[in-house]
Amino acid sequence: MPGIRRADGGTRTTPAGVVASGWGWRYASRRAWAVAGATLRIEPGERVLLLGASGSGKSTLLHALAGVLGGDDEGESTGILTIDGREPGDVRGRAGMVLQDPDSQAVMARVGDDVAFGCENLGVPRDEIASRVRESVRAVGLDVPLAHPTSALSGGQKQRLALAAAVAMRPGLLLLDEPTANLDPAGTAEVRDAVAEVLETTGATLVVVEHRLDVWLPLVDRVIVLGGGGVLADGSPAQVLGEHGRSLAAGGVWVPDFPPRHPAPPVRSPGGALVRADRLQVSRSRGRPIAGPLDLEVREGEVLAITGANGAGKSTLGLTLAGLLRPEAGAVVASPALAAGAKGQPTRWSSRQLLTRIGTVLQDPEHQLLATTVRRELEVGPRALGHDEVAVTARVDDLLARLRLDHVADANPYTLSGGEKRRLTVGAMLATRPRVLVLDEPTFGQDAVTWREMVALIADVRDDGAAVVVITHDADVLAALHARPYALAPAGGAS
Repeated sequence: MPGIRRADGGTRTTPAGVVASGWGWRYASRRAWAVAGATLRIEPGERVLLLGASGSGKSTLLHALAGVLGGDDEGESTGILTIDGREPGDVRGRAGMVLQDPDSQAVMARVGDDVAFGCENLGVPRDEIASRVRESVRAVGLDVPLAHPTSALSGGQKQRLALAAAVAMRPGLLLLDEPTANLDPAGTAEVRDAVAEVLETTGATLVVVEHRLDVWLPLVDRVIVLGGGGVLADGSPAQVLGEHGRSLAAGGVWVPDFPPRHPAPPVRSPGGALVRADRLQVSRSRGRPIAGPLDLEVREGEVLAITGANGAGKSTLGLTLAGLLRPEAGAVVASPALAAGAKGQPTRWSSRQLLTRIGTVLQDPEHQLLATTVRRELEVGPRALGHDEVAVTARVDDLLARLRLDHVADANPYTLSGGEKRRLTVGAMLATRPRVLVLDEPTFGQDAVTWREMVALIADVRDDGAAVVVITHDADVLAALHARPYALAPAGGAS
């Protein structure tokens, strides 16, 4: 449906309606159903916040509505799921989707080309594509030239770009899967405000998945809670939170009046530095420093929290401290106690030497998945170190239980939810008991329960004497872990 041309030149979309009746989906490699027996109706123009614990099937439902779950070889479905009375795969373009990770969605090198990409796939005439691109970029407030490189955008700008690309297809249903999960507070506000403007301009139906309510409550008029395979609660925000707030919080929803419990303070003062950065400059491409020069210490028994705006170089700094990227200038040096027979610079260590010294969790979990099942993923490190079968099994069983992954131990890691993948990569790193941990957004995608357990696990390894580096936009993490903050400024700036 092309939508209605407005007098001011904008386009108001014909909003889509959604019906699910006993709908469910099971991934081919899983015995349990990701969603089972879901029954709901979303009227055209409604704005819905979809809640539920990590792994409750929220993303699965959104992917189904977007028509991208795959065919019979990837899983099986039951029941009915329709957009405007038709199966989602038959009405491609009626739903537009924005994902969690800003870096995973840009497919073209220039902003204008990226926004046009979806329209081109739908066969929209060339002249109309040009006008849609201009309108969409304006609607989301992406104030850059159309020829601007997509690689040069900040995280918040990349999410605006993804939103513009979705809006350009004139969807009647806008699907947002934790679109601010990887953004700093400023970027989060940018994207939320851009969505508000798009909804006002187009009138599209909205379904947004988010663990934390406070960002999106001002925009939505209905809350649906998934759990146990189906719908647990459905109503206005005031009704659902008023009647189910406590039970929702216990089930993992971030309810403002029921915050998750924080672990106890550190049991002792920080020890000596295990890793030290001296006049360090960091870069992804040689000759192009993005942060520094800087000096810092990573001390045993302490959490160092690296904060800063999207694009400041936090992840690059983390990879450099972990010995996975060479410094652009300056040095990263390990203490004699950490090096213990290896060379002083972590970048000169072998992968086996890194295993027990510095463990790293990357920002995108899928970039470090290696095995075909969750259990085997957790076994990779201990087996590489030559541990015997009894020790490997005991370690892996403990991690599966602590990370709430025991029910998916035999599942393919790629079929897990985003939050489950994050817990798996943290567990795989902890399996080798490294003395230094570098964690890039470890609480990304976590519900309130798994967030609490994740920070408790980090607090435990801190109190065991490990040195922990946490790269995060989550202010609650700093408070919960009594972290020492390190605000990173761009290259040449002061921290």
